[in-house]
Amino acid sequence: MRLPRTILAGVAALALAGAAACGGGDDETQRPAGATALYDALPDSIKEAGVIRFAGDSHPPYRIVANDGKTVTGIDKELQDALGKVLGVRTEISIVSGLPAALSGMLASRYDAFNGPVKDTAEREKQFDAIVWMVTRTSYLIPKAGSSAIKSSDDLCGKRVAGTAGSIVEDQAKRLTDWCVKQGKPGIDFIGFADTNGTILAAKSGRADAAGMTESAALDVLGKEKDAFTYVTQTEEQGAGVDQLAMLVPKSSGLGPVMLDAFKEIFKNGEYKKIMDKYGLQKVAVEEPKMNTAATQ
Repeated sequence: MRLPRTILAGVAALALAGAAACGGGDDETQRPAGATALYDALPDSIKEAGVIRFAGDSHPPYRIVANDGKTVTGIDKELQDALGKVLGVRTEISIVSGLPAALSGMLASRYDAFNGPVKDTAEREKQFDAIVWMVTRTSYLIPKAGSSAIKSSDDLCGKRVAGTAGSIVEDQAKRLTDWCVKQGKPGIDFIGFADTNGTILAAKSGRADAAGMTESAALDVLGKEKDAFTYVTQTEEQGAGVDQLAMLVPKSSGLGPVMLDAFKEIFKNGEYKKIMDKYGLQKVAVEEPKMNTAATQ
């Protein structure tokens, strides 16, 4: 039996409406409920994926990796959750072996960002946007079992110092070596490792006399192992200064300016202060986030 045209037209209209309701309509139907201008400004590739992929190495208290090698807690996880919330997308962390792996992975589009925190330098800004969200000084953990000869950073001259290869600590150790030489003393023997855990183990095992890291990381270790270590901090005279530490995102992705605005939002809504206070990082917090500051340092 042939159905009247009016009935066929009605069935077709219902079918089209159902397809649109199931996501078969235009892009607007796929926009998350409650999405903000920050979400709208995200690169299309991230909106389509619905997630920002972070690379991360083991670096307490920023990234504390569980025994399963996948579960991550710490400052970085909480910052990423706060940023993802204002951006309207999920965030996830993939553990990598160190800074070189994170940088090459971002350039190969395996990851969208790396929160280090790493020093903002002119060289890095050639390929990455750097969103500065904290500052730091370099400190050195000294095992109490062998600390009798190291009472201050001056005493590190001629000593074996472990640190993360390619990190700000390696740069600071070079400055300290320059200072040592000017004082007529031997320079530091720097031993590079893939992550902070490796540097701590090197100091514990006696392979190194000290483990270099950011002051916040040193304080975190002392809080957990206060009977095992003391620590000294590099002085301005020894080239330490105050370094700008940043999150890096590839310039080619277009994510940098949006991420800067997301940081501004978590500064404004109090999440940044809440996280920094929780981890005792008030001394290294900044008043506002900035992007690509190397030229002004």
